[in-house]
Amino acid sequence: MPDIPVLKDQKKPSGPVLSQEWVITVDRQRCIGAATCAVLAPLTFHLDAEGKVVILASVDNDTRQQILTGAKSCPVDAISIYDKNGKKIYPTT
Repeated sequence: MPDIPVLKDQKKPSGPVLSQEWVITVDRQRCIGAATCAVLAPLTFHLDAEGKVVILASVDNDTRQQILTGAKSCPVDAISIYDKNGKKIYPTT
C-alpha cells in the first residue's frame, strides 16, 4: 500500500499555506496535473487522487529556490507565491 502524504493543511490541501515567510497557493481549477512542480520541489508539491497539486507538510524542507522553480515549471501558472505581506512574487503578470 503506497504511503499517504501528509498535507500542510488538511482543510485547504492546495493552500493558501504559509511556509518560509511565503504564502503558497494552487489554483485547482487551473491545475492540469503536469507534475513538474512535484518533480522539482518534491517536499512541497504532490498530486492527489484527482491529479491536482496539493501542498505537503514537508514544504518547509524544500528550499525557497526549489519551491519557486517548481512554481515556475507549471505550464499553466496554477501556483502562486506571495510574501507574508501579500506582495505577489510569482507569477508576476
